[in-house]
Amino acid sequence: MTRQLQFEFVEIPPGSEKPYPSSELDGLGFLWLKSKARETSGISTVIADESRLLEEIVSGANLASALLHVASNQGAAGVDGQSVDEVVAKAAKLIPRLRHQLLEGLYRPSEVRRVWIPKPGGGERGLGIPTVLDRWVQQAIHQVLAPIFEPTFHDSSHGFRPLRGARTAIPEAAALVNAGHEWVVSLDLSKFFDRVNHQRLLSRLGQRVSDKRVLRLILQMLKAKTVLPDGTKVAQEEGTPQGGPLSPLLSNIVLDELDWELERRGLRFVRYADDLNVFVRSERAGTRVRGGLTRFVEQRLRLKVNEDKTVVERPENVHILGFSLRKNEEKGITDILLSKRTKDRIRSKVRELTPRNWGQSVMACLEEINQYLEGWITYFCLVTNEERTLRHVDAHIRRRVRAIIIKQKSRKGASSLFRHLVKQGATVKAASKLAYDSCGIWYKSFRPGVTLAYRNHWFTDKLTSIGMRWFQINAPPPTKAVSGQLTFDF
Repeated sequence: MTRQLQFEFVEIPPGSEKPYPSSELDGLGFLWLKSKARETSGISTVIADESRLLEEIVSGANLASALLHVASNQGAAGVDGQSVDEVVAKAAKLIPRLRHQLLEGLYRPSEVRRVWIPKPGGGERGLGIPTVLDRWVQQAIHQVLAPIFEPTFHDSSHGFRPLRGARTAIPEAAALVNAGHEWVVSLDLSKFFDRVNHQRLLSRLGQRVSDKRVLRLILQMLKAKTVLPDGTKVAQEEGTPQGGPLSPLLSNIVLDELDWELERRGLRFVRYADDLNVFVRSERAGTRVRGGLTRFVEQRLRLKVNEDKTVVERPENVHILGFSLRKNEEKGITDILLSKRTKDRIRSKVRELTPRNWGQSVMACLEEINQYLEGWITYFCLVTNEERTLRHVDAHIRRRVRAIIIKQKSRKGASSLFRHLVKQGATVKAASKLAYDSCGIWYKSFRPGVTLAYRNHWFTDKLTSIGMRWFQINAPPPTKAVSGQLTFDF
C-alpha cells in the first residue's frame, strides 16, 4: 500500500545561501549541503511506500536535516558526555555508519539521563535527556512521521504542532467563552508523560505505520533505561520521557484518541499537550462531563486523572496556559487576562533577578531583566485588558533597580551616596534626606532623592517596558493619507 504525501519546499532567496569553505564541510557546512537535496522548487509530490518508511528516515538528506535541527536546539549531553558540536563535527563519518546500523537493525538506543527541574507551581518534573545521537535519530523519525499524522489531528489540538500554540489556543478558548460556554472543566492528567502505555501507543502508531522496523525502533527508544542522578538505572515499562524530539509527537498521537472522543460527544475543548480544557454552558454539565471524561481516560486510555487538580470553574478562575478568561458583558467580548498564577510567577522572578545584594554592575542586572521580559511579553502579549498590571510591574522593577543602586552606592558611606545622587540630578535637599536617613533601603527606593536622580526616562533605553512593548505589539496599523483623505487599514 502506498501513501501520497505532499510537501512544499521554499527556495532560499538568491544571495542568502551561506557560503561554506571546503575546510568546514565536515561540520555544519556538510550537513547544510547534504540537506539541500530535500529541496525542490515549488510543490513536490513524493510517493512513500508505508512498508519502507525506514528508508526515508535514514536517507542522507533526512539525517542531515535532522542533525541540523538538533544542532539549532543545542541542549545538554547525554550519558555518553558527547556534546552537539562534537557530533556535528563528525557528521560526514557518522551518517553512513548510522544509516547502516539502522537498516541492519544493529542500532541500540543509549540510556537516558534523568534530571529534575523545578515546576512553577512547586515540586519537580523529571526530564529525560537522550544522547545527542539518539536525539538525532528521534528527530529523523519525527520528520518522516509528522507529515503522516499531522493532517489527522483535531483542529482543537494546539500543542507541539506547526503554526499552532498559545497564540491559537487562547483565542479559540476566548471565542468559546464568548459563545456562551462559560464554565470550564480543567482536566489534569497526573504524570502523563510517565504513564503512557507502550502497547496502546504502538497500536495507535501501527494504524498508519506499517513498517515494523520503525515500530520496533520506537519501542526500543521507549524501553531505554533511565539513569537517575545517583547512578541508579531504572527500566522503563511505560511513559514517553520528556526531553527527546519524538516525545511531543507521540504524546499527541496518544491523546488524539481523546480529542476525537470529545468530538463524538459534541463537546467544545482546547488542548495543548496534556493541558485539556473543556468548555460547557453550566456547572451541572461540567460536573457530568468531568465524571465521564475521568472514566474514559482511566479505563480506555489507561492514564490517571488527578482528582485534586481537575476542577469545574468559571474561566476567570482557571489557569489556561498562563491566562484566564473573563466575559465582558458591556463590550460583548471576552477579555484575555493574566492568571493569578502568572502574576505570582513574574513577581517572584523579578525578585530573583533583582536581589538587593546584586554584586555586578547595574547594567548587567538590566541586561538579565531585559532578556527575561522580552521573552515574557512575546508570549503574554495576547492579553487584552491588563495595561494597568503591566504598568505596575514596570514600576515595581524600576523601584527594585533603584534599591540596588542605593545599596551599591552607599557601601562607602552615606556621603558617597549623597554625592552620587546630586551628580545624577537630585536636589541637594532631596539627596541629603535620603542619604542620611536611617530608614530601610526599600523605603528609600521610592523617595524623591533617588526618583529625581533616576527618573523614569533614565530607564527608557536601558530597561524593557512590558507595558510599552505590549502597546507596540498590539497597536493598530497606522493610517494612510491618499488624495487628501484618510484611509484605515484593518
